[in-house]
Amino acid sequence: MKENDSTDFGFKTVPKNEKADLVAGIFNSVADRYDLMNDLMSIGIHRIWKRFAIELSAVREGNSVLDIAGGTGDLAIKFADIVGPDGTVVLADINESMLKVGRDKLLDKCWRPNINFVQADAQNLPFPDANFECITIAFGLRNVTDKSAALKSMYRALKPGGRLLILEFSKPTNEILAKAYDTYSFHILPLMGKIVANDSDSYKYLAESIRMHPDQEELQILVEDAGFSNCDYYNMTGGIVAIHRGIKNPDD
Repeated sequence: MKENDSTDFGFKTVPKNEKADLVAGIFNSVADRYDLMNDLMSIGIHRIWKRFAIELSAVREGNSVLDIAGGTGDLAIKFADIVGPDGTVVLADINESMLKVGRDKLLDKCWRPNINFVQADAQNLPFPDANFECITIAFGLRNVTDKSAALKSMYRALKPGGRLLILEFSKPTNEILAKAYDTYSFHILPLMGKIVANDSDSYKYLAESIRMHPDQEELQILVEDAGFSNCDYYNMTGGIVAIHRGIKNPDD
């Protein structure tokens, strides 16, 4: 297998054309317990990370927002309240199981009529050019096979001057924290997954996929290479998570 025909799946090397199906298998397995595991894994801190991402997005009433890998709808719900009845939020996810869980959650608990659901691949977004004021992707980019292609697809779908927000696990900035985080990720997290979701392998993959994802500086370069300007990032919780932001050139 040629190097350019392969990609990472956790610590494994797999053919590029197989990764999407392998990732789908992970999320099919954990979809029903996704929200519960998020709260347990982060001790609820993921809600603070997402709140900060929303603040950085500068989304306003009447805007159109795309939330890629939107999963169970945490960001989409908040954006729907901000944009109001004159705005639109699209919750997109490549995984049918996650999209169903998100749709059912909104229908049962907090339905917003300005949220639409679309099954979509981030690498080839099925939306017109210059369609959104803001695009977000939270904890999903590391699972994409071709991150550069996905970022370019997002750039195309943004309106000139539109904003991209990437919320993703990253690299701790402190060596002591990094060692503690490794212990948690590779020992406690899979055990938690086994007890709560009856699936330790998926959470072992989670830990491995985080380590294989570009760090803060590397990801910023990818965002810039996709055409975005005014790129910056914010470390949170000691760099365990980072938010990257980029702006589409107003002249494009």
